[in-house]
Amino acid sequence: MRLLLDTHALLWWHDQPARLTETAYGALSDLGNDVWLSVVNGWEIQIKVQLGKLTLPKPLRVLLQEEQAMNGFRVLPVTLEHVYALDSFPLHHRDPFDRLLIAQAHQEGLTVVTHDPKFSAYSIPVLW
Repeated sequence: MRLLLDTHALLWWHDQPARLTETAYGALSDLGNDVWLSVVNGWEIQIKVQLGKLTLPKPLRVLLQEEQAMNGFRVLPVTLEHVYALDSFPLHHRDPFDRLLIAQAHQEGLTVVTHDPKFSAYSIPVLW
């Protein structure tokens, strides 16, 4: 399975894995699955840290490097094709970070690991 993490799923996996469902935890733990972090995740986290809406247990750079090194998580860049895909999606979800993750999942054929029920309104696979 090819998985793309929503930002809260990434943070919970890293620091509060008990908040994940058994299904999500199992899928992220399965070394046979490809797990992707998006540049969008880092962007969203950094903005929330700077606005004082989020506190991290360690610097963002360290957190993301650890996930890549320890769990083999891969990094998905944002491309113009991802941005262009936004034009074809209705505004069920107004969060710009989540909308870009949805576009990435759609363009790349990824399943999004998310607790957010709004993702299900789009034609992408969701795992929780």
